[in-house]
Amino acid sequence: MIALSNLTKEYVDGPRVVRVLTGLDLEVAAGERVAIVGESGVGKSTLLHILGTLDRPTSGEVWFDGEELTMKSDRELALFRNREVGFIFQFHHLLPDFTALENVMMPARIAGVAHEMARRRAADLLGRVGLAERVDHKPGELSGGEQQRVAVARALIQAPRVVLADEPTGNLDPATGAGVQELLIELNSERRLTLVIVTHNRDFAAAMDRTLRLAGGGLKPEAVHAAAV
Repeated sequence: MIALSNLTKEYVDGPRVVRVLTGLDLEVAAGERVAIVGESGVGKSTLLHILGTLDRPTSGEVWFDGEELTMKSDRELALFRNREVGFIFQFHHLLPDFTALENVMMPARIAGVAHEMARRRAADLLGRVGLAERVDHKPGELSGGEQQRVAVARALIQAPRVVLADEPTGNLDPATGAGVQELLIELNSERRLTLVIVTHNRDFAAAMDRTLRLAGGGLKPEAVHAAAV
């Protein structure tokens, strides 16, 4: 479903040109679960942003379901993201003045889905993530784990085929993080979601179909074992 070909990403830092990704290749099959690990600062989030078309590569190609994306306009990419990709970040980025239900509805409303249909979808998803009784609460009235579950529901409102998660459990206590991890794996199985996660959590990485380490601008397979209990 996803293919990156000879991908390079550079940033200009004053007189220096910093190359983060170098000739990187990646293929992800539909329904596959992939973890990306690596030291802080090696470009994991940059890679995820390019996968989700939030950022553009300096050179190389980004393919999705046989279609090359790098030459598309910003508007075309925004429509692509809204339709095909769900994003989950370490910090949930919920809108503080809106309820959980309204936050989850937002991508659907932006896409032009009728209010009542968007409301039903959002309520169903919040029930699925265990927040049926919290739909009218604002983010400040929710725990960290509840806020992240709202973010998971929001990522799914448009029924995306791909979910990209950047340290989705990194800001949670171990028990709450394990609950979010289990939820994402269940949704992957139920909906055949393609799931790509960036994580430092060995247990989470070990639950994926495969794990890739980003180092020196490229990806290499890595065997990951869950942390001993």
